[in-house]
Amino acid sequence: MDELRTKLFYEQKNGYDLIGTEERLAVEDYCKGYMEYLDNSRMEREAVVNAIALAEEQGFVAYKPGMALKAGDKIYKNNRGKALMLAVIGKKPLSEGAVIAGAHVDSPRIDLKQVTLYEQDEMAYFKTHYYGGIKKYQWVTIPLELHGAVVLKSGEVVPVVIGREKGEPKFVITDLLPHLAKDQMQKTLSEGFTGEGLNILLGSTPYADEGKDRVKLAVMSILNDMYGITEEDFLSAELAAVPGFDVCEVGLDRSLIGGYGHDDRVCAYAELKAIFDVKDPEKTCVCILADKEETGSDGVTGMQSAAFDCFMEDLCVEQGVSLRRCFENSFCLSADVSNAFDPLYPEVSEKRSDSKVNYGMAICKFTGSRGKGGTSDASAELVAYLRRLYEREGVVWQMAELGKVDQGGGGTIAKFMANRNIDTIDAGVPVLSMHAPFEVVGKFDCYMTYKGVLAAYADK
Repeated sequence: MDELRTKLFYEQKNGYDLIGTEERLAVEDYCKGYMEYLDNSRMEREAVVNAIALAEEQGFVAYKPGMALKAGDKIYKNNRGKALMLAVIGKKPLSEGAVIAGAHVDSPRIDLKQVTLYEQDEMAYFKTHYYGGIKKYQWVTIPLELHGAVVLKSGEVVPVVIGREKGEPKFVITDLLPHLAKDQMQKTLSEGFTGEGLNILLGSTPYADEGKDRVKLAVMSILNDMYGITEEDFLSAELAAVPGFDVCEVGLDRSLIGGYGHDDRVCAYAELKAIFDVKDPEKTCVCILADKEETGSDGVTGMQSAAFDCFMEDLCVEQGVSLRRCFENSFCLSADVSNAFDPLYPEVSEKRSDSKVNYGMAICKFTGSRGKGGTSDASAELVAYLRRLYEREGVVWQMAELGKVDQGGGGTIAKFMANRNIDTIDAGVPVLSMHAPFEVVGKFDCYMTYKGVLAAYADK
């Protein structure tokens, strides 16, 4: 009976029971690099700059349309400083397709409005408009940093980072003390904090002069001294407040990583490391770091734009290949995170189907909500292909689903890739506290996601 059960039943095992000492050391080594990348990549602009720096160290060069390419060449295309595409040219022609991995490098945050700086009752604030799906109460009373860029009227781009380095000031959105929060605490979580109320405290010292808005003037004077900007320059700025926490190990056993932006830079880094490590691929390997996923993938740097098609078409033209034939024969891992089963909140999960920490790369056949709305729903043949590939390459993986059927839902870039006639499936790292200012992932799952992307790139 035991033999029959082993033969016929599907049983998941904790990933640490499946690997030896050598691979445990590989997990730790990989995660050191990831933690450093995440700590320095608080917004999509920084994630792209850092990715390009790493890529150039690996021999990648900026792609120019029309440049001659051969098998083994490494190229990248910077999409407006906020998205990135990289490729390693394969031995086979693009008419036989490409192997694509696509992640996004934007994360939920608190954006500054264009008319943002104001003074009220001798306190200076930034007005904000949150970006992506957040629980507003989680962003109150935590240390915040300011990141982004101000583009002057001349076109000069001025990078802005305040609060990242030790000794620099932080910012905060204040909250009521519990002694006076009787009315607030009777509201629902969504009603207790409003979008227009998420205003960031900047300062309180008035400028040493007469007149109105003296605190605002003092703050603006500091910003002018630091960056040479005026209040009007905020009109052409992209600035955001992000959590002011360092990326760190979590737990006495140091098996987890805590930080801001795991969704989805944990998968973006896995793609990057995999395309750096692939050797002499049969098919052209493509790595996408997209923007705007958290707001629907719209815009010129989002996955719904033609930027990716343009890049791939240039490569196809160089080989005399039809872009449509290339897409038809391509395979894409939509490398995005899944929700990890949380024992503290079991009521929203379907335990047998949700991904779990330390059980490996999470494969999500479909996303969407309720009746599978808004999903591409990968084919059974595609899942079977990954089963074969990952068994052969020793990749520990699991199936995933986004909670109970009627509880909610969500989406990724998968459907936009599938709509291009590319076989696509979601795969990534399970995350605890997803979309919170401080998310948590398992080191084991981070490494297995990298290993899973690399296996797809290197498949013969």
